[in-house]
Amino acid sequence: MTTRVDVFVDYVCPFCFLAEDAVGELRRRRDVEIDIRPFELRPDPVPTLRPEDDYLPGVWNTSVYPMARRIGVDLSLPTVSPQPRSDKAFMVLQLAAEHGVPEAYSGAMFRAFFQQDRNIGDDEVIIDVAESVGLDRGDVVSALASEDRRRRRRGDQEYAVGTVGISAVPGFRVDGRIAAGVPDADRLTQLVDAAVSQEA
Repeated sequence: MTTRVDVFVDYVCPFCFLAEDAVGELRRRRDVEIDIRPFELRPDPVPTLRPEDDYLPGVWNTSVYPMARRIGVDLSLPTVSPQPRSDKAFMVLQLAAEHGVPEAYSGAMFRAFFQQDRNIGDDEVIIDVAESVGLDRGDVVSALASEDRRRRRRGDQEYAVGTVGISAVPGFRVDGRIAAGVPDADRLTQLVDAAVSQEA
């Protein structure tokens, strides 16, 4: 029986990038349908963070870099300042999902920001990342200009916060059960197994 796993992410959250390996391992272990769901940590008009301030380097040195070394992921604190918003990239995530490549698109977006130090709030960067996973440039340009997709993006945020109760990312929902933080594959597998047992 296929189990749906909602994975809530923000493309400027390094912990979401670090959770990708666990999600990939879960897919290898169990019959799951992964649904990448957007959650913007600092939606407009909340100011985004600046890497030259004390907060980000502190978090990266005490938490992000040690975790990345432990699981073998290469990444660096991006220098883009202030950090970009994810709203436009999330509008194109809708298009990626319609074409069956939401995970590939999200992975490419994470790598662009955390490994290539690119401004993922810039339209041309978003278009380039989307093209790298097979999306058509014209479709991406249209998606970025679409008021309907912008409304849907706002609805996604309201759904994550108001309906599901997401307040931080990465967040995982398996059959109504919410797990926050960066779980390893064993923990995600346990959540899926518990959901399957209850369903049975």
